[in-house]
Amino acid sequence: MKSLYLGGVWICLLSFLFQLAESGTTTLNDDVLGLIVFKAGVQDPHSKLSSWNEDDDHPCNWAGVRCDLKTNRVTELNLDGFALSGKLGRGLFLLQFLETLSLSMNNFSGSLSPDFFRLERLRSLDLSANNLSGAIPDGFFGQCRSIRDISLAKNAILGKIPHDVGSCSTLAALNLSSNQLSGPLPSEIWSLNALRSLDLSYNSLAGEIPGGISKMFNLRTISLRGNRFTGQLPNDTGDCLLLKSLDMGENQLSGDLPESMSKLSTCSYLSLSSNSFSGEVPAWIGAMNGLETLDLSRNRFSGRVPSSLSNLQFLKVLKLSENNFSGSVPDSLAACRSLLDVDLSQNILTGVLPSWVFESGFEQIFLAGNKLSGPIAIPPVTDSTLQVLDLSGNAFSGKFPLEISSLRSLKYLNLSFNTLSGSIPFSVGELKTLEVLDVSWNWLTGKIPLEVGLARSLKELRLEKNSLTGEIPIQIANCSSLAYLDLSHNNLTGPIPETLANLTNLQIVDFSQNKLSGSIPKQLSDLPHLLSFNISHNQLSGDLPAGSFFNKISPSSVTDNPSLCGSIVNISCPAVLPKPIVLNPNSSSPGPSSNTMFSPSNVSHKKIILSISALIAIGAAAVIAAGVITITVLNLRVRANTSNSAAALALSDEYLSHSPATDAHSGKLVMFAGGDPEFSAGAHAVLNKDCELGRGGFGAVYKTVLRDGRSVAIKKLTVSSLVKSQEDFEREVKKLGKVEHPNLVTLEGYYWTPSLQLLIYEFVSGGSLYKLLHECSASNALSWQERFDIVLGIARSLAHLHRHKIIHYNLKASNVLLDGSGEPKVGDYGLAKLLPMLDRYVLSSKIQSALGYTAPEFACRTVKITDKCDVYGFGVLVLEIMTGKRPVEYMEDDVVLLCDMVREALEDGRVEECMDERLCGKFPVEETIPVMKLGLICTSQVPSNRPDMAEVVNILELIRCPRDSQEEELC
Repeated sequence: MKSLYLGGVWICLLSFLFQLAESGTTTLNDDVLGLIVFKAGVQDPHSKLSSWNEDDDHPCNWAGVRCDLKTNRVTELNLDGFALSGKLGRGLFLLQFLETLSLSMNNFSGSLSPDFFRLERLRSLDLSANNLSGAIPDGFFGQCRSIRDISLAKNAILGKIPHDVGSCSTLAALNLSSNQLSGPLPSEIWSLNALRSLDLSYNSLAGEIPGGISKMFNLRTISLRGNRFTGQLPNDTGDCLLLKSLDMGENQLSGDLPESMSKLSTCSYLSLSSNSFSGEVPAWIGAMNGLETLDLSRNRFSGRVPSSLSNLQFLKVLKLSENNFSGSVPDSLAACRSLLDVDLSQNILTGVLPSWVFESGFEQIFLAGNKLSGPIAIPPVTDSTLQVLDLSGNAFSGKFPLEISSLRSLKYLNLSFNTLSGSIPFSVGELKTLEVLDVSWNWLTGKIPLEVGLARSLKELRLEKNSLTGEIPIQIANCSSLAYLDLSHNNLTGPIPETLANLTNLQIVDFSQNKLSGSIPKQLSDLPHLLSFNISHNQLSGDLPAGSFFNKISPSSVTDNPSLCGSIVNISCPAVLPKPIVLNPNSSSPGPSSNTMFSPSNVSHKKIILSISALIAIGAAAVIAAGVITITVLNLRVRANTSNSAAALALSDEYLSHSPATDAHSGKLVMFAGGDPEFSAGAHAVLNKDCELGRGGFGAVYKTVLRDGRSVAIKKLTVSSLVKSQEDFEREVKKLGKVEHPNLVTLEGYYWTPSLQLLIYEFVSGGSLYKLLHECSASNALSWQERFDIVLGIARSLAHLHRHKIIHYNLKASNVLLDGSGEPKVGDYGLAKLLPMLDRYVLSSKIQSALGYTAPEFACRTVKITDKCDVYGFGVLVLEIMTGKRPVEYMEDDVVLLCDMVREALEDGRVEECMDERLCGKFPVEETIPVMKLGLICTSQVPSNRPDMAEVVNILELIRCPRDSQEEELC
């Protein structure tokens, strides 16, 4: 208490001295006083300000402080990266001779104050990378006097840019990037004719970019990247003749490029990526002969790549990816003598691979995702500098080029998704710097060359989806940096090499869909970074290695190896038994056996073998026989009890009208809404096979009619042996009965006896979503609007359940019903809580019966089952609704997971091909792609990466946001 009291007195004293200093009635050094007042208001966890002593005559020797040598007055305060926090106190405003104030990379909070500009000599203000918030106050820029440099980047400042920003006539650099600024760009900003650098990137500024930029005749760099600007670039953009860097990427700009830009002959950096510019790239682009970087990627440009690019002799980086460029890869690019990186991927280029790709000087070539064809012909080269070559996703054919070894500097080689044939040449081993080799999804045959082990820098080796044969070479273990190894979907045979245990950096291994045999090396359990090890669909045998990873490996990663055993595959491993005991009748060793059992009077003189395994088998047979008898007796009793219960139910209607009181013969019936629940057709209707609607993981469902004419659905639980006690059962069911939502099937009541439990639901007439997706003709197929509404309805129902701390556990298309108006209603929610314990293996096998919806954490006992399991199932369901395909499709010789198929299509820009063909192309792409991406995010392997269902609902509502002008503001 005493220390708190003294601290309060000290603060009060400092405040009093501060007021004296402002009034001019004290002789204390203003700089010392101001800095001590500032220090008192901040937290200094690393004692960076320990040298600040109030007893000093001046602060010129303090950390972060610089003074004028003649006057000893503070001219610069630089506390960058001191990890300070707190508010920016008034003490700073006493530093009347301060010229530079830099407090970046700290944790200062609070809002901005225009009082900074009371410091008449201030030239540079840097408050970037803090936690400042609130709007820029009116008048903040109006008092900026003679300041030259302002940086408020990387904070949480919001609101609009004030119109008085044009008042800072001396401002040379303004950086407001990475904040939350919104609204239009004020035209007054073009009045800053002394401005040389303007950075407003990564905010939420919107609207059209106003004209008038030509007034900024001193402007050198401008970045408006990462905002929401629309419309065209201003026509006078090219009138800033001194402009060296222009970055308008990641906006919503469209139209043609203004011809005035041809005058930007000194511009070295131009990025218009991730917009909607269209048409052909004009030939005058070659007049911007100072360009070193040209980035027009991710737009809608079409036509041929302009040959005038050959005029750009200083060009180093050219990015034209993800457009609609056609024609051949222009040979004119070879004339760009400085060119290092070329990215023309994801276009519709045709023709053959030009030879200049391999010429000296180029470092990175990306041509993936085009329609290039013919062989990959590598000319004889001795001085190649090529480090990255990506030719994936084309139609290249012919042999894997043997001359690949001449590319000595190569680090990344991707030839996947082509039609290359023949074998992998041994020359790949000569690529000593190669880190990534991807030749997956080709027609390669033959063995994996032993020389691959010579490429010791390899970090990623992908050979999947080929027709490779032979064994996995043990020499792969020489690639000590290898982290990703995928040899799946080939015809490899033989064992898994023990030497793989030497690859301590391994994270992902996939040997699935081969013909591997033998046991899994125990040494693999020592791999410290292993995240995934897929050996499914092989001929492996024996038990899995013991270890932290293999103890929790997903069952899907080891499935379809008939001879594998262990708890993961639910097959007991045979015990290791000693050799049988052999008793020799001719043995001369003394003992009772030679005098009794094998006496000379025995007729047979053959060896008699009494093995321990035989004794165990005899004992086991006896136990099994006893078990069969016991089970038979128990089954007879259970059948008798069940028959009695069913008979009682079928013969008596009285139990249906009883009040909720327990009766040994009639059971207990409860209807949550009250009223007379008697069935008009009698109790036998509940068990009538003709009234059955379907069967699920928990039991059969029947339709019947109440006396008032209302139809209901009755679920007869078939997990009676697992259901909790009556008290626990009723508590859980009543909890479910209180959860009401328009998109949930209402639970109206229940019936209980120890041997029979019924759940009474509202009857939903429209059938299941599964039937509509997979059993309906094209004429009755769901429209895009209906599918989106169903997705949104399901999301809302799950969000409602999760708010009430209820996990569905069993989300799938057959558990989503549609009412007469097409509104989705989710059923079977929360029933897993009726089990005595939430055993994930019981859930996986009994309840999660639909393959493909189950979250991966169900396979791991150490991971907590949460509502993120529902999010995973929802994500799969979204993709199922969009594509009309089942979560798992079984092909003739392959198994395709819907998530993987959509993810690959999304990466290749083929999402539209995934949509249900019954839609006949009638869907809005601007809604389709975000919904697909949302589905994939929900199916993330890591639960924490999946959004909450409440967030999912918000995202879907934003995607559905009306686009007409009258409703735009509401969005």
